[in-house]
Amino acid sequence: MESESSRHTCLKLEITSSGAADLERIFVKGTWFTSHFDLSISNGLDAWICSASEEEVEERASQWDQPVSEYIEMAEKYLGFQQPGSVYGFSDAGVGHRRLSWTFEKEGTKLEWRWKCQPSPDTKKTTAGILDFLMDSNIQLSEEVLSKTQAFEKLESEAEKCLAQSERLAKEKEEFEARLYTKFLGVLNSKKAKLRELRDRLPNEATGNKRVQEEEEEGSSDRTQTSDEE
Repeated sequence: MESESSRHTCLKLEITSSGAADLERIFVKGTWFTSHFDLSISNGLDAWICSASEEEVEERASQWDQPVSEYIEMAEKYLGFQQPGSVYGFSDAGVGHRRLSWTFEKEGTKLEWRWKCQPSPDTKKTTAGILDFLMDSNIQLSEEVLSKTQAFEKLESEAEKCLAQSERLAKEKEEFEARLYTKFLGVLNSKKAKLRELRDRLPNEATGNKRVQEEEEEGSSDRTQTSDEE
């Protein structure tokens, strides 16, 4: 049978506890399942746990008129990342227990969710589990940053190559257009010269043709006169 998939979060909070002047720094590690969740909390000295069973989550979701999935999603949102405007609390609940709370707004009304946490049976193990998760997450984050940095550098290098190629192609295009224009200009000038030559020849040819025609007409006229005299 396959084990149920889970998600993990870890949130650092600085909370003013009731009756205490200094801020209390705690780490809240959440393990989120489809219909229940577990919390591990440590201030570095003491530790607490909260196991929210399926029955408890279903009951809380019903009280807030929410599906279980929506309740889990909202709890993960507020305990995965500190939400702006939300007031977090970790107050004394007696006999070593603590009550983790956070506020949110719904339809203009500020509401509060609270979960009671009991002292961890093994403080060192709970705290070590939180630290191990933070270290693993830090290593994973560092690897992702390195991978993305290398990918960015590769893309930057490819972009530079593409830019250089684009500039080379643009230069070659300009040179080709210049050669083509020069060749076209030469052909155009040659055509113009031939047209001018033809244009200059046309009046001469027209004059020559006119002279030949006149001579032919004169010859014809002379022949006619000779015939009449006879």
